[in-house]
Amino acid sequence: MTQQQDIFERAMDRIIQAIDRKSSVSLSVQLRGALEFGIASGELPADARLPSVRALAARLKISPVTVSNVYAALQTSGLVDGRVGSGTFVSGGGSRATDGRFRQLDQQIAELLTLAKSCGVSASELAVRISMTSTAQPRPVRTLMVGNFTDATRAYADELRAHLPEGDQIEAAVLEDIAAAPPRDVDLVIVPKTLLAKAREILPDVEVIGLTLIPNEATRVALASIPPDAKTLAYSYFPGFVTIMKAGILRFAPHVTQLTMKVRDEAGVAEAMQSADVVIYATGADYLRHDLRPEQVAFEYRHTPDIHAIRTEILPAIETCRASPKSTKAAAE
Repeated sequence: MTQQQDIFERAMDRIIQAIDRKSSVSLSVQLRGALEFGIASGELPADARLPSVRALAARLKISPVTVSNVYAALQTSGLVDGRVGSGTFVSGGGSRATDGRFRQLDQQIAELLTLAKSCGVSASELAVRISMTSTAQPRPVRTLMVGNFTDATRAYADELRAHLPEGDQIEAAVLEDIAAAPPRDVDLVIVPKTLLAKAREILPDVEVIGLTLIPNEATRVALASIPPDAKTLAYSYFPGFVTIMKAGILRFAPHVTQLTMKVRDEAGVAEAMQSADVVIYATGADYLRHDLRPEQVAFEYRHTPDIHAIRTEILPAIETCRASPKSTKAAAE
């Protein structure tokens, strides 16, 4: 027996010993996988002659039909050649054995087996999981970020886009636009929680979820920089935003002792503006800056999506949406 044949026979012995008759993975799948791996790794070298169908079936105590079907599948894959009157041989050139991609595949399989073992998953169970895994690409999800103001809403969408899986899309629109022309090609709509009810009323057939917003870094720094004794006016464009704005100011500027909250068209706004040292205006109310004196400090109370909410609420909602049939409106497109 030549050295190459001896190596081949020992490799075949290992393959035969590795076949597990008690495994939930069929014997044909086990045998084919073992032979493919052996050829790809070079353990079964090019031009090596495989055992005859009957001989291998006898050693494995399985039906010759099973072995014959495995050999046929390997031949279809180009891994072996059937030579009339001579037998079945590993394909010449050993293209897979010398293909770097297959060596990389083998390495990743080894890593996967290690990970599976650490999770308490046996090799046979892992094989079943792999066979049940769909190779179809996940459906991309089209998301629409809806807000009150264009610039702020685009900024929210930009923040969220950085966290989306590849292939997913997110666009921005303001509430009055979708009220005038409800979108028909989105899977999911995200809105600040203050707009949930309105958005759901406009888009009853689309999943609409609320986004938790917190003051962005620039706002937090500006709040922390307010002198403790400064007369501070906080101004909101929307009455419904006053409470959450005040809560944010008290959270990030608890040292401010003279805080006045005002909303658009409320009595006393002009007087409060005149006497304030610091003016904090909500997004959409930057027109106030035109009436300020040079010595007055003013900054926008600007929000950003809460990263914790993105991870625990938004991304899971996107995956739920991906796993669900398209919305009625989207499907109608």
